[in-house]
Amino acid sequence: MTTTSKRAAFRALHESGCFVIPNPWDAGSGRLFQHMGFKALASTSAGLAWSLGRPDNAITRDDVLAHLTTLCAAVDLPVNADFESGFAKEPEGVAESVRLAVATGVAGLSIEDREVDAPHGLYEPAFAVERIRAAKAAIKATGQDVMLVARTEGLLRDATAVKPAIDKLVAFAEAGADVLFAPGVRDKGDIATMVRAVAPKPLNVVISWPGITVAELAELGVRRISVGGSLARVAWNAVIGAAEQLLAGSFDAFAAPPSKKLNDIFAKR
Repeated sequence: MTTTSKRAAFRALHESGCFVIPNPWDAGSGRLFQHMGFKALASTSAGLAWSLGRPDNAITRDDVLAHLTTLCAAVDLPVNADFESGFAKEPEGVAESVRLAVATGVAGLSIEDREVDAPHGLYEPAFAVERIRAAKAAIKATGQDVMLVARTEGLLRDATAVKPAIDKLVAFAEAGADVLFAPGVRDKGDIATMVRAVAPKPLNVVISWPGITVAELAELGVRRISVGGSLARVAWNAVIGAAEQLLAGSFDAFAAPPSKKLNDIFAKR
């Protein structure tokens, strides 16, 4: 699948229905999710950071660009980039980062309103909107059909700040964002309200906890579901558990499928 066809397929996925987009943290996990039948992928900044032996929010733009280039080349699926806050404060810097991201082959990319220099702070609404406008203009200048995902991190800092989050999403939609995203929304009523507020543009919801189903989210009108670093956490926790048993003198955790299964998966394109 060419980069152009990946981008067209990605946009088509957002036109109706609801789809799940898993978040690989390296080329191997991306190939695995492709083999399993997912229709698109999204990178995870946390998963990438852990794979590099760092905490979340401790990776550079160069790290991410190299990762996206590798991931896009490794799979025949559209890839949405977790592009954090665009690795710049000023709109001009965000625009430059976005141009570089588009060149990696991604089909979409997200820009957050989290402050680059103060990870626990958020940009004020007007400035955050200016940054989204700059990102959209940068994509348009490339002539490539890459979707812009605008996200506010407000609910991760204050779970009750639903109205400010919705107000930002609406402003981002008006500024040209193709998909809207507010990590941290959990209440079904709040999700439904967000869907209505940004319509007809699609809403992405990230799920990192059990207790809700894809069918329930689809019923609320959610168009896209991602899982952030959750699959990476599951993988790391499995390794930690197995290594703890190894330290204790047991090999019981090695009761896993034979290597042939993975070799067969990775031998396919």
